[in-house]
Amino acid sequence: MAEAAMGRAFVLQGGDCAESFKEFHANNIRDTFRVLLQMGVVLMFGGQMPVVKVGRMAGQFAKPRSEPFEEKDGVKLPSYRGDNVNGDDFTEKSRVPDPQRMIRAYAQSVATLNLLRAFATGGYAAMQRVTQWNLDFMDHNEQGDRYRELAHRVDDALGFMTASGLTVDHPIMTTTDFWTSHECLLLPYEQALTREDSTSGLFYDCSAHMLWVGERTRQLDGAHVEFLRGVANPLGIKVSDKMNPSELVKLIDILNPSNKPGRITIITRMGAENMRVKLPHLIRAVRNAGLIVTWITDPMHGNTIKAPCGLKTRPFDSILVSHVPPGTSCSFFSSMQCISIMINLNESQFCFGIHMVVLGIWNDI
Repeated sequence: MAEAAMGRAFVLQGGDCAESFKEFHANNIRDTFRVLLQMGVVLMFGGQMPVVKVGRMAGQFAKPRSEPFEEKDGVKLPSYRGDNVNGDDFTEKSRVPDPQRMIRAYAQSVATLNLLRAFATGGYAAMQRVTQWNLDFMDHNEQGDRYRELAHRVDDALGFMTASGLTVDHPIMTTTDFWTSHECLLLPYEQALTREDSTSGLFYDCSAHMLWVGERTRQLDGAHVEFLRGVANPLGIKVSDKMNPSELVKLIDILNPSNKPGRITIITRMGAENMRVKLPHLIRAVRNAGLIVTWITDPMHGNTIKAPCGLKTRPFDSILVSHVPPGTSCSFFSSMQCISIMINLNESQFCFGIHMVVLGIWNDI
């Protein structure tokens, strides 16, 4: 993350909007991991820089809600707050918070993390498998064809590297670093998994490698900020168009008083309409304060709309506009250059990362 803060790496953060007990399956975990591998190799090959792969998984259960209650057909019930709190069925029994759900979420997170570790270090992520990472539903479409074309180019590059003496069984070619992250929302869960490092004396939240504070819990005097300032994990701050520039500077100072590179990642989630108007003021304030942060964009959560059928969705054009400047023909995966152009950064600030909601399964609606 420190390398990304200095513009020498690209952060790819992605996974499910919220993990669930119902969809917990090794194949689903594998396929989401595979999507992130695909995205990572495209970004790395196209951008010619390292990609820091961070999964939004192995702990992303709790859901922040803007409304405490939900109403259907005249029936009013508490909102669904994620599988580690209550159930999503619209029944009174399902919506009762159950502490045992935290235990189940912990067990599922441990299993997910173990499986991810096996995939990352056991050969599945080996670069020579790049042509085998394509998902079944990508077999017969333009995007799948484009990925296969790039994968073959990577294969050619690997052949050259092998001829140069870097064999395919070298550890750098057979394994990958893969990190996990989730929103720090349910504090009793996070506190229970916080440990003191016996060597450094620092406290770490062992529920994930990286944590972020959300739009609804980032109050300067709030419990979530107080908890996060006491742990040494890399931290993210979700920022919308409602964020005041001076408030952002104060929040960064609280969470990173030593101004350590890699400690703070600012995840902008303000949608296509607000991006160009609001974001430059935030960047300018952070830059003028001399603060070192990594800027990454979340084009998903700021562009949510409700479809006529009632389902929430995100128009792809809005997602694209959120990180591609007008008048350019930048492709989706060359967004590292596009973001920097769009928000007019100078050499002391970098926007090298993207935060996505991605899955490796195809849902027909």
